[in-house]
Amino acid sequence: MVASPLVWTTLAGLSTGVGGVLAALCPPTRRLLAVSAGFAGGVMLAASLADLVPEALRFYGQYLPPLACGAALVSLLACGMVAAAALGRLLPDEAALAGRLAGDEARTAALRTALITGTALLLHNFPEGVLTLFAGTADPALGVRTTLAIALHNIPEGLAVAVPFAYALRSRLGGVVAALISGLAEPVGAVLALWCLQGWFTPGFLNGTVVLVAGIMLWVALAQLMPSALLERDRVVGLVGVAAGVLAMLLGIAALP
Repeated sequence: MVASPLVWTTLAGLSTGVGGVLAALCPPTRRLLAVSAGFAGGVMLAASLADLVPEALRFYGQYLPPLACGAALVSLLACGMVAAAALGRLLPDEAALAGRLAGDEARTAALRTALITGTALLLHNFPEGVLTLFAGTADPALGVRTTLAIALHNIPEGLAVAVPFAYALRSRLGGVVAALISGLAEPVGAVLALWCLQGWFTPGFLNGTVVLVAGIMLWVALAQLMPSALLERDRVVGLVGVAAGVLAMLLGIAALP
């Protein structure tokens, strides 16, 4: 019996839980938090610049001259960055979170980083769910390959979400749950595509959404994650995390069909 495309999409999304389980194997410490912030930043930089933007560039390049294509991509990336900055202002600030964490500054900063990272990856996973659904509907074999490839690069994303949540909440189980929730955006995106918004999911709309998400991820990586990873006391392990995140995401991108 061949599984439905929606089942494959759900499995791809829930693979973030594997990253959450891997994160739960180690006690959440300050050094692990620095590695995680660097890792998440590396994942987002590689996903944006080596995967999302080149795909959109190839698509729009078929319809627009080079200068107009570049201007469209830069405009969409800038809109994504502005949206990420606005999102950061909408989320609770550190002073508001401190009261919930007994004034622990390190845990407060980790929780805010976790919220911003998790939100960015939720937005990133939404179009991935649509891609997996469409691939499986068009060709079951392609759907299986797409599912496996996306599942592979969802594992480092799960790690990136789980560690700061586990550190802030002092709960490894909380980190696993956060990783799973971030992956649920994929089946949710697929269901919306299937039942509610089919008329909106044109190739142009999806590629535009992907570039907006890339802008959000770039802003989060550069403005939130990298400063957390490269604090003086943990700079070396933070840099190791950045390198590991870039390499892990490039491996996942290389596996995409």
